[in-house]
Amino acid sequence: MMRKLIATLIVVMLVPTVVRADEGMWIPMLLQRNEAAMQRAGMHITAQDIYDINNASLKDAVLLFGGGCTGEFVSQEGLVLTNHHCGYSYIVRHSTVEHDYLTHGFWAMNRQEELACPGLTVTRLVRMEDVTRQVLEGVTDETSEADREKIVERNMTKVRLQAPTTPPSSNRSTTVISTPST
Repeated sequence: MMRKLIATLIVVMLVPTVVRADEGMWIPMLLQRNEAAMQRAGMHITAQDIYDINNASLKDAVLLFGGGCTGEFVSQEGLVLTNHHCGYSYIVRHSTVEHDYLTHGFWAMNRQEELACPGLTVTRLVRMEDVTRQVLEGVTDETSEADREKIVERNMTKVRLQAPTTPPSSNRSTTVISTPST
């Protein structure tokens, strides 16, 4: 037993291994910085095909479904496709003994037969803008961490208030988030 363990360890130590982590959060509006590397890795589209603020691009199709799943528009009327587990809790809420949608599925033949899912949100990225300068306004290398945090929070609030607004009926909102610097 011990000989097998030692032999396995020797083999593992002698076999050259290459580990490469090429992951992380790539902010869509900054994809051009990584485009060459992504194309060397096999990407056949351009960074602009993924994110273009002024034209149709992949950003217009991919959605945030609920609180953490992705989804895609599959019709002009707003029909969304996602994974079963993403809508599971809503399927359970609609299911009864007489209508076991988990087992038998459900298909609305027209809009009147569709089942509403109160509380379910679907979010689509419309625009992304770098507000780093505005958020860091007033912060210097000499600013203490406590003061920096207060200044940044105050500036983020100001950015949110200055962001374009839309009527409440549009169901649109503006979100200002902080991301790791690139």
